[in-house]
Amino acid sequence: MRFTRVTLFFIAFIITLGFYQLARHFLSEVEPQTFQATEEVMVDVANVLAEVVTDDIREHHFKSDELRKAFEGAHGRELQARIFEHTKRKVGIHVYLTDSKGIVIFDSDGGRREGQDFAAKLDVARTLGGRYGARSSRDFENDSTTSVLYVGAPVGDPAKPDGVLTVFKPQADVQPLVRERRRIIYTACGMIGGGILFLIGAVFLWLFHPIGKITEYARAIERGERPLKPKIGIGREVNTLAHALDSMRDVLEGRRYAERYIQTLTHEMKSPLAAIRGAAELLDEEMPIQDRKRFLENIRAETARSERLINRLLELAAIEGRASLEKAEEIDFRTIVARAIDQARPLADVAGVLLDETPESSPVLLRGDAFILRAAVTNLLENAIDFSPPGSTVGISVESGDGQVVLSIRDHGPGIPDYAKEKIFERFYSLRHHASKRKGTGLGLTLVRETAELHGGSISLEPAEGGGTLAKLVLPLA
Repeated sequence: MRFTRVTLFFIAFIITLGFYQLARHFLSEVEPQTFQATEEVMVDVANVLAEVVTDDIREHHFKSDELRKAFEGAHGRELQARIFEHTKRKVGIHVYLTDSKGIVIFDSDGGRREGQDFAAKLDVARTLGGRYGARSSRDFENDSTTSVLYVGAPVGDPAKPDGVLTVFKPQADVQPLVRERRRIIYTACGMIGGGILFLIGAVFLWLFHPIGKITEYARAIERGERPLKPKIGIGREVNTLAHALDSMRDVLEGRRYAERYIQTLTHEMKSPLAAIRGAAELLDEEMPIQDRKRFLENIRAETARSERLINRLLELAAIEGRASLEKAEEIDFRTIVARAIDQARPLADVAGVLLDETPESSPVLLRGDAFILRAAVTNLLENAIDFSPPGSTVGISVESGDGQVVLSIRDHGPGIPDYAKEKIFERFYSLRHHASKRKGTGLGLTLVRETAELHGGSISLEPAEGGGTLAKLVLPLA
C-alpha cells in the first residue's frame, strides 16, 4: 500500500514537472514568435511603401504632405478589429524616410525625427549597405515598455538605395496579444494538468479508500469484533476482494467455532459425567440408605448441570457464529422482559427470592431478534437469582431515553470479587452460587455479551450501592 502511494506520488510529481517544463517552453516562445510574426508583416509594409515613394525620391519630387495626411487619417480612425480575444482600436504603425545619406526627411510620428541623422541606426545603416536592416530600441533606456520595433526597406535599387523607408511599431501594441496567448497557455496547461492530477486522485480514492475500509474490517475481525461488511462502492475489484474476505471469514470462523465448540463441550462434560459414573458404580455396592440418597442426589444434580450446560451451549451457538442479525424485526422490549420474568419466576420461588419489577410505562421499540434477547434477559435474571440469598429481592427496571433502552437488574448477593471482574464475561468462567454452593456453566454472561454486541449494545456488571451487583444491558432503540 505504501509503495503504491509513493509510486502515485512520483507519477503526479513527474506529470506536474512535465507540464511545468512544457508551459515554460511555450511561454518562452510566445513573445519571440509574436514579434517574428509582427516583423514579417512590417517587412511587407515597408517594402510596399518604399515602392510607393521610389519615383518621387529618385526624381527629387517627394512631397511629404500627402503621405503625412494619409497617416494622420489612418491614426484618427476608431477601429473595432477583433483579433481572437483582443480588440484593436487604433492604428499603431508609423514610418520615417531617410535620404541616401541617412538624414530623416519624413516622420509620420509628428515629424519629431525629421532632420536627424540616422545613418548610424542599424535599420538605416544595414539597408543602405544592401542588407536587411532591423532593430529594436527603447525610447527610454530604463523602461522596457517603451521598446519599438524598426524594419527598414530600400528605396530604389537595393544594392545602391536612394534612401531608406523604415516602418516602426511600439512593442506595447503587441503585448495584449502576448498576454492573451500566455493566459491561454496557462489555462490549457492548468486544466489538462489539473484534470490528470484529479483523475489520479480519483483513482487513488476509488481504489485505496475501499481497501482502507477492508483493512479496518479485517482488523476488527482480528480483534474479535462483529463488524458489518463495509460498503465500498461499485468497483468490481475491491468488491470481489471484500466478498472473498467475507467468505473466508465465514469459513474460518465456522471451522474455528466448530473446533472450539467440540473441545469445550468435551472438556466441560468430563466432570459431570465422571461424577455420575462414580456415583452409579458406588450404588452397586451395599451402602446405607442415607449414603445412597446422597449419591442419587449427586447424580440428579450433575445430570441437571449437564443438561443446563448443553442448553447454554446450544443458545450460545445460535448467536456466536453470526456476524450480524440476519432477520431483525421491530419488537417491544417490555414484552421480552415480561416473558423472561415469567420464565425465571419458578427458579426464584424455589430459591426464595422475590422479583420486583418496575415496568416502563410506554412502548420500548427496538430492532432485534426476540428469541436471542429473551435468552439473554433470562440468563441475567437466573444469574441474579442464583447469587441472591433467600428472602432477598431482585430489582428489575426498564428505562428508555436518548435513543437507547437500559435494562437494570440488581441483586443483593455477595457481589463480584475484584479478581473476577475482568474474567466474568469469559467463556466457562463461573463463581460458586449462593444457594447450591456449585459453580454454574460459565456461559450465561458470555451469551449476554454476545447478544448485546450483536444488537449494537453493551453489558456491564457494577457493584450496587448497599451491596450486591447491578447488571445493565444497554440496547439502541429503533
